Formats: sequence, C-alpha cells, structure tokens
Amino acid sequence: MMKNFLFLAFVSLSISAAAQDNFAPVFKQINTEVQTNSKAYSTLKNATETIGHRLTGSANGAKAEEYAFNLLKSYGCEVKYQPFEVESWDRKTISVKIGNNANDLAAVKAVTLAHSPVKANVTATIIDAGNGLEADYLALGDNVKGKIALIYLGVLPGSPKGTSSLHRSEKTAIATKYGAVGVIIINTVKNGVLLTGTASVTGKLIPIPAICIGLENGMALKEKLKVASQVATIDMTNFSGLIKARNVIATFKGTQFPKEKVVVGGHLDSWDLATGAIDNGIGSFAVIDMARTFKKLGVKPKRTIEFVLFMGEEQGLLGSKAYVDQAKKNGTLDQVSFMLNYDMTNDPKGFNTSREELEELFTSWGAEVAKLDSNFTNLFLAGASLHSDHQPFLLEGIPTGGGAGGKLPNNSGPYYHSDGDVFKLVDEQGLKNTVRNGAILAYALANTAKIPVTKQTEEKLEAFLIEQRLKEPLKIAGEWRWKD
Repeated sequence: MMKNFLFLAFVSLSISAAAQDNFAPVFKQINTEVQTNSKAYSTLKNATETIGHRLTGSANGAKAEEYAFNLLKSYGCEVKYQPFEVESWDRKTISVKIGNNANDLAAVKAVTLAHSPVKANVTATIIDAGNGLEADYLALGDNVKGKIALIYLGVLPGSPKGTSSLHRSEKTAIATKYGAVGVIIINTVKNGVLLTGTASVTGKLIPIPAICIGLENGMALKEKLKVASQVATIDMTNFSGLIKARNVIATFKGTQFPKEKVVVGGHLDSWDLATGAIDNGIGSFAVIDMARTFKKLGVKPKRTIEFVLFMGEEQGLLGSKAYVDQAKKNGTLDQVSFMLNYDMTNDPKGFNTSREELEELFTSWGAEVAKLDSNFTNLFLAGASLHSDHQPFLLEGIPTGGGAGGKLPNNSGPYYHSDGDVFKLVDEQGLKNTVRNGAILAYALANTAKIPVTKQTEEKLEAFLIEQRLKEPLKIAGEWRWKD
C-alpha cells in the first residue's frame, strides 16, 4: 500500500512539474533561431579544413581547443579553459606480416590500436579467440598463452542469440589476462576499412601490441586457421608521454539556482586518421551552437548551464574524468544535477536518459518539440551505457541523457574511427536538429521547477549498474568499486 502511495506521489510530482513548465514560447524561439541562423555546419566545415584531425596532445589538438574557445568568445559567451595533464599516446610505425611459418610471411595492411606499447616486436602463432569473450578463452584453456589472439570486433555472425558485445579495450584486457602476447582485431566493415581506437580500459599503456585488420583479411585468416597454423609478426613503435590538454567551458550562470548545474557536453577531440567530422564533430559543434543560440536569444536559465567541449575522450574519457575529479576536489560535484552528452548524435527523434522515472517529464517537453518538428516522434529511451563522456558522471550517480533515435547521415557509421570520417558525410539539417532539440532539452532541465530525480546513493547505483548489465565491463576496466 505504501509503495503504491509513493508511486502515485511521484507521478503526481512529475505531472505537476510538467504542468508548471510553460516553455512553448522559448522552445519556438530556439527552434526558429537554429533553423535560421545555425553556425554548426559552417564552423565544423571550416574546422575540418583548417585544423584537420583533433588528436589530444597534438599540435592539431591544441588548435582545436583554441578554435572552440575563440568561437564561443566571438558569440559573447563567458568561456574558460579547464587544463589537465594526461598520458598521451600517438602512433609512429607499424609492420604486420602473416604466413604459414616465420620464414614465409606476407605484409598485411593494419593500424595500431591506441595505448599499445611504445615499442613491440612479437612473432608468435595465431589462435582464433572468436568473439574474444571469457567463454571463448575458457574453451581454449592454456592454449592461448604465448599466442597472438585473433578477435572479431563485434559479434560473429552465427553466434548464439544473446552473445554480449564488449568494447575492443575490454576484449584486449581479457586476451592479456589469459596470456596472449598480442591481439589482432578484425574490423566489421567491408572493403578493407581500418578502424582505430583505444585498446586500453584505463587510458594507460597496455603490455601487449594490439592492431586492427580489415574484414576480408580477417575472415580469410580465420578460414586458414581451420586447416593449418598461422604465424604473425607485429613490429611497432609509438609515442607515449605526459602532455597538457584543455577542456573548453562556456558558462551561463543560473539566476535562481546558481549552485544547481546542468552540464551539456561533447568531445572535441578525434583520432588522427581523418578529420573526425562524425566522431565527434557533429556532437561537439552542435554543443558549441547550442551555446551560441542561448547567447543570441539572451537566455538566462534558472540553473547554471555549462557547455563543455571535452578533450581526451578517445584516449580513455580523459577530459570528462578530469572534470569530475576537479569537481570532487573543489567540492562542487554535488552541484551537477544532470549531464547531457552528445557523441555522434544526429537528427534525434526524442530524448534518452539513464533514469526511466523521467519519462513523464521528458515526453511532456517532447510533445511541444513535435509541434515544431514533424520528424520528431517524441521517442523516449531509458537505460545506461559506457564508453563516452557521460560515463564518469554516471558512475557518480548523476542522471545522464541526450538525444535518442537518430541515425548517422550518409551511411557514415562504417567510417567511425577510420580514415573515411570526413566532412562530406555530415548532413546540415540533421546537425541543426541536434542543435535545436539539444538546446531545448538543456533549457527545459535548467528551468523546470524541480528535476524529479537526484544523484543515486552508492547502494542504488550498484543495483542500477547490475540491472543495466554493466558490472562485467566495469570489472574488466577495474572501475567496479563494490564488493562481490
């Protein structure tokens, strides 16, 4: 009976909050401003042409930080740098050869995965580790020790229904645990597209070399292993060292609740194989344009909003972790009421959040958005995931969210982290839709009478992460802080 009463009371609170939110006039202003004057597309185009890639710790990375800072400043925003020091990584040389034996090897096109050792030269027999999950290694037993593990990036066709798909870094950590001396990851994209990304769950150097090869080469290698042993030589050099990087933060101070904060973030950095137009130009430049829109309209939110361009996401969420760590040190983390993250977000059809209790409120706002945008279906998705800049906030129990239901433009998904991630893939209207709907959600969160969810306690957070099936990847990453 008491549970029913509490549930009804909560629903009543949500409906009451929604009823108090007469945001339609401001939503309309935001919509018109973005549709008419958005600068996200043109500034992203300019950045890809004048900067190139935006690798954290590189000269280009520093140029990107300055570009974002100066752009926000030109819009009249209150903007600052948030410097942090990280262990940076950059590739130098790579040579991969595979054949029937050490004396009969042929070169194979490959790319080094981030945080591989500064220097490695390994020759060993290859062993097929399937999907690279714990179950695959348990079936192989001690045979993995001293071998180079061949792993499929996603889930192999024909795998049992429900087979989990871990991140490449988690698969590399498992291979290392079972004694592999190297890792070859097969990309899932046709036509030899090579993918980069980190193979480290910690953002620090891993003990064994990890590389990616193309789908066709990888599947052909799997077939060869069915009939005969194969040997590989992986010879690489890389750079690693402490460097300085900077998050860029534009602040709109709250008029009524200045110590309650909504963080709206997207990572500015990219990998170095291309210009990172999709990952994450469309997210970070959308965030910049949300700030521009607020400034142009003279928005004065009740809660403080920080528009944050994070660096170092690709190398282990380094900028967002630095933000959370610095907020802990200065005692301001409890001020963060909500975190919205835009990472490869395009043309959203609704809103997502880690907290299902927000459905009533979010869909009430979404119903107003649908009146302005006929393609906005007011989709609501609730759930939690890892591996982007919302993660450090999520692991502190802070509610997170963003856009939901959109699709990447121009079949750009396969070019994620590859040399094909270039500006021609960007769709201008899809980018505008991210800006206008993201700005609307940020405004609503900053101005609603009461955000009906709060930071989760340690006990509730543990249960939530288990329910979301995140315990295993967090344990692999060494980020599970609860006792079994």
